[in-house]
Amino acid sequence: MTKLTAEFLFDDLTPAERTRAERVESVLAELRTHAEEADASGRFYEPHRETLAKAGLLGLVIPEEYGGLGGNLRDLAAATFAMGTACPSTALAYFFHCSTSSRGLLALDAIEEGKFSAEEIPAVRAFAENVLHRMGTKNQLLGNFASETAKSSQSAVFISTEAEKVDGGWKLNGVKSFGCNTGVADAYLVAAKLKGYDTAEGLVMFFVPREAEGVKERPQWDALGMRATASHGIILENVFVPDSESLAMPGAFVKLMQSSRGSLMGNQPAISAIYLGAAKQAYDYALEKTMSMKFEDTGKPIATSAFHQELIGKMTVEIETARLWLRRQIDLETCEPPIASKTEVIQHWRMAKGTVSESAFEVAQLAMKMTGTSGTANRGVIARMLRDIAMALVMAFPAERGRLEAAKSITDGAETKSFTVSK
Repeated sequence: MTKLTAEFLFDDLTPAERTRAERVESVLAELRTHAEEADASGRFYEPHRETLAKAGLLGLVIPEEYGGLGGNLRDLAAATFAMGTACPSTALAYFFHCSTSSRGLLALDAIEEGKFSAEEIPAVRAFAENVLHRMGTKNQLLGNFASETAKSSQSAVFISTEAEKVDGGWKLNGVKSFGCNTGVADAYLVAAKLKGYDTAEGLVMFFVPREAEGVKERPQWDALGMRATASHGIILENVFVPDSESLAMPGAFVKLMQSSRGSLMGNQPAISAIYLGAAKQAYDYALEKTMSMKFEDTGKPIATSAFHQELIGKMTVEIETARLWLRRQIDLETCEPPIASKTEVIQHWRMAKGTVSESAFEVAQLAMKMTGTSGTANRGVIARMLRDIAMALVMAFPAERGRLEAAKSITDGAETKSFTVSK
């Protein structure tokens, strides 16, 4: 049986997981072929949208009854890891599309857990099924917009975009500073706050068509790495959204978050899987390069020198460190029955995210040392992976902040909020 790329992360794939991973494997060559071109242009390679759709991957984590493949966090992490070895930018854009599913899946979970009243359930279920059918049955590519330029010391995501009730729907005003698939997605899922609310109870969600009146793209961002994610964000100016495309029920967003086993809205480890994939690609490339190059005097591979052997040993330790931390986090969020409380899961994620990021970046640095000046060409695999992985050091929260928040939670029970709103 052919070994799949995903099996580096998961050596225990079930038959169903393997079938889904084979779909991912089928698109890797195409993603890899255009990775340099996408990176150089700094733009999402739009034909990849059709590549992913034809493989059925836009519905990877959507239940089969909604037209999806029925995967879960393990499948998503396996997919983003494998894609990360080919084109980390596309993997990140794909992750943010898939992350939208949580707004549907968690809503259904919250209904099952009795978090909504009988009067509230129809509206919550309708929104959840809208999310899931868009990704599964309709095979749409989505953007997920929460992040904003304004920051709060109390949370990872600070929401100031405002929703005001008008006849037949809502008007949205605000700026979303980051969200992959800008200008590419069929629709954007936008988090906002209800006008008049100053707590997380006022957080609400809306589907905004890409071409809706009042939606503008922010200027393109000339990023260091992850350049082809179309993550420059949007500006919303009096954008009308009908009631049928919203979940504007006070408190609903918080109830969805309470149903997640992980941090934020779940599935966060699949982001780190991308950076592990990029590190694996850097590792494999550096090893293959130095094994194929020979010393003129001895004829032995350059990789056999004491210097390179030291680097290879360090790379192996770092990549295994990242893999083990990531696997543990995924296990904590997927095993049945649960083996840790939500607080413990979040504590581990705060530490795991930073550890994976720093270890992956160290692998890329060592790979550059292994390949010498030949590995510093700006369009080469090593330089691209080094730049892409550098983005992991700052995404969501840096390792230092994660460790600090984990320590506070352990010692005094303090728990950082995931979302807050402007007052």
